[in-house]
Amino acid sequence: MDFHQLVVFTKVVEHKSFSKAAEEIFLSQSTVSSHIQSLEKMLNVKLFDRVGRENILTPHGERLYHWAQKLLLMKDEALLDLNQGMTEFRGVIRMAASSVPSQFILPKMVKQFRNEYPAATFNISQFPSRAVADKVLNGSVDFGVLGEKYENEKLEYFPLLKERLVLVTPLELKLKGKVQIQDVISYPFVMRHSDSGTNSIFERFLKKNGLPKDQLNIIAYTDSGQSLIQFVRQGIGISVMSEIAARDYADQNLVNLYSIEGFEEDRYFYLVYNLQKTLPLISRLFVNFATGNKGFHLVDKE
Repeated sequence: MDFHQLVVFTKVVEHKSFSKAAEEIFLSQSTVSSHIQSLEKMLNVKLFDRVGRENILTPHGERLYHWAQKLLLMKDEALLDLNQGMTEFRGVIRMAASSVPSQFILPKMVKQFRNEYPAATFNISQFPSRAVADKVLNGSVDFGVLGEKYENEKLEYFPLLKERLVLVTPLELKLKGKVQIQDVISYPFVMRHSDSGTNSIFERFLKKNGLPKDQLNIIAYTDSGQSLIQFVRQGIGISVMSEIAARDYADQNLVNLYSIEGFEEDRYFYLVYNLQKTLPLISRLFVNFATGNKGFHLVDKE
């Protein structure tokens, strides 16, 4: 058993697929299968059961995955300790992010982290906030960045950035001052799907004001913040969205941006990780960079 075999094994576990693991580590599927078969022969145990289209760990496989994570982490820590130039440390950071963080927050985080660790590479997937939390829970990513908390004893959240939600309208629809939500409830709305952080916060605001969501004139739902803003630009509807996302478009005079009266709740974007998952060292360095004293600078200085 060698470290390379353990890396291959952990990738198959995380993807539940020999072919997807092969794609990530740039090997043929037959080579990946050969490594797994060699491990099984050497250990004299079966590591995977084939269930439908997925490869599910056997009890022996679960125990090996536990030890493989620890061994690979120890190897990384040893290499880092021996390497005086820490910036040369290499590794892939696998993360999931919701729409706004992936477009407006992560690029800054990646840039600042790579200033310290230029050999780090990133594998970033975009999902609605709830799906990001699920990906972190099931261990298919190292951590996530999202705009809403979904409480679970396994999840640890760290606030990265505070913001608020705002109303955006097409340029031809001009309103005065702070907007009363009751005054615009009859307008056509474009909404994020129910599993987005933005939607969850807006629904709480509606409930607080005694306004059932079904009173809104909702004409479209979308997973994409970019699609949402294009719907608004085309005059199809108005929307409530992240100020961070809306501000760029408002500054370019592409949409109008308004505060909503009584909508005082601060909204945070969080980094979330699984307390029960042993992170690769490069990912742990990223988490420490985000949550430690050094931290990221996510707001542009004037």
